[in-house]
Amino acid sequence: MKIAYFDCPSGISGDMTVASLVDAGVPVEALNEGIASLGLQAKLVASEAKRHGFRATYVTVEHEPEHAHRHLHHITDMIDASRLTPNQKELAKRIFTRLGEAEAKVHGTTIRKVHFHEVGAVDSIADIVGAAIGFDLLGVEAVVASPIPTGHGTIEIAHGRCSIPAPATAELLTGIPIAASNVEAELTTPTGAAIIGTIAQRFGPLPAMNIARIGYGAGTRELTEQPNILRLVVGETGDSSETGQVWTIETNLDDISAEVIGYAVDRLWSAGALDVTTAAIQMKKNRPGVRLTVLCNADQTEAMQQILFEETGTLGVRRWPVQRQILRRMTHTVETPWGAVEGKLAWSSDSEASFSPEYESCRRIALEHRVPLRRVYEAALQAYRGA
Repeated sequence: MKIAYFDCPSGISGDMTVASLVDAGVPVEALNEGIASLGLQAKLVASEAKRHGFRATYVTVEHEPEHAHRHLHHITDMIDASRLTPNQKELAKRIFTRLGEAEAKVHGTTIRKVHFHEVGAVDSIADIVGAAIGFDLLGVEAVVASPIPTGHGTIEIAHGRCSIPAPATAELLTGIPIAASNVEAELTTPTGAAIIGTIAQRFGPLPAMNIARIGYGAGTRELTEQPNILRLVVGETGDSSETGQVWTIETNLDDISAEVIGYAVDRLWSAGALDVTTAAIQMKKNRPGVRLTVLCNADQTEAMQQILFEETGTLGVRRWPVQRQILRRMTHTVETPWGAVEGKLAWSSDSEASFSPEYESCRRIALEHRVPLRRVYEAALQAYRGA
């Protein structure tokens, strides 16, 4: 299984993440092509840098000055209208949604009303979208990260001077292990916290792997205490499956409309749930009901519970840890008579890979070319078998 490990001794930011991906082999041209499709006049520029004597890639965003304060829906509309792949769009929107939920909680408002300051600027949008594209192109199946240092001291933000970590950063790092640091500087930004909190399945030491390549992303500041570098280690675990602990959260509902349940399910998916299911059940006094079940990582349990309480009005939820085993998998694209279809390859022990077309990719082609969805699926499977 292909795995990525983020070693964050000097924290993490959006530009450091993108730089580490570029240094690990993701073409910066591919990132710029996707960013250009957002309609922003912005471009990533990569250069070599030295931090405490160590070589790394440094990425900046070139763009015209602007003073726009965007709401979340402005940004998601830009992403939806772009030429990014469905996987890239989904990841970018999940990162921004995570940011929006943290900002809304900090400022006591709703995710619809909150507007982004620094993270709504062109350079932050380019960093987040660039990271989403880069992860998709890297093709890893699991992401692990070290504990995250925040640094200490104070920082000036749009709302005035505040302690490090900034309020939104602290909210985004809730449930994530924090590493101690004596560096008097902001090591982890809200953008970096949102990215790593969205993509990492677990946090801890470097897992066992055969290292294939390493990328080094440089931060802007030259620290006196240590190299300001984010290290991305990419390798193979050698296993066809991965076992790990996740959490199940569920509640029974019998006095709620189908529309509200559907909206709650959408919010749970947007917040990064691993799986969300509903099932018809029979409750007390012979009332029909719905069991809503969520599968998530340990650091997501509080956020998932909060969504269930807010959106369903339930009086209680149940949760317990479960062991999950997933097959080795990676993204794969095939060509059909109507265009490219994305999907996933999966391997079980001692077997050849199986290919599963992605529904959203097939749906898009079916609608664009007015052909039955099942024909697109069949063509994609045929294209794979004939490859």
